[in-house]
Amino acid sequence: MKVEIERKFLVVGDGWRAQALRAETMAQGYLAGPPAARCSVRVRVVGEHAFLNIKSATAGIARDEYEYAIALDDAQRMLATLAGAVVEKQRHYVEVDGHTFEIDEFRSDNAGLIVAELELDTIDAPSPRPAWLGPEVSDLKRYYNLNLAAHPYSRWTAAERNIDDAC
Repeated sequence: MKVEIERKFLVVGDGWRAQALRAETMAQGYLAGPPAARCSVRVRVVGEHAFLNIKSATAGIARDEYEYAIALDDAQRMLATLAGAVVEKQRHYVEVDGHTFEIDEFRSDNAGLIVAELELDTIDAPSPRPAWLGPEVSDLKRYYNLNLAAHPYSRWTAAERNIDDAC
């Protein structure tokens, strides 16, 4: 069993763009998930590749995660017929001091939201804090992709967008 340890941050400004090594377009939809389930089941298409992902529904930076490659045709059909709302984003990869930040620039109903994720080996591992890295939102479920599918950023109230109100 793999445990994913991931910290999530809002992104401030465009200073990261010049550092991006590559980017890829993603579409993902949820086949099952909370509130009743103890996990989320997601299908994701990344370019010409597809994956089925199962992640525990616990909050925080450490969660059980399983991911399996699946046929692209199967994934596209699942997105079209089984998934609810599909989360679309452009993922940029930015290296900082030996760490890879995955910066998700959301599209469609979540346009305007940019979030940086950083996977770590341990919960207390030190990590860089580049100037473009904003407030940490790892413990705020509304920033989880599962929640963005159900309650997109474009429908958030001003209070929901204000990170100071949530912390």
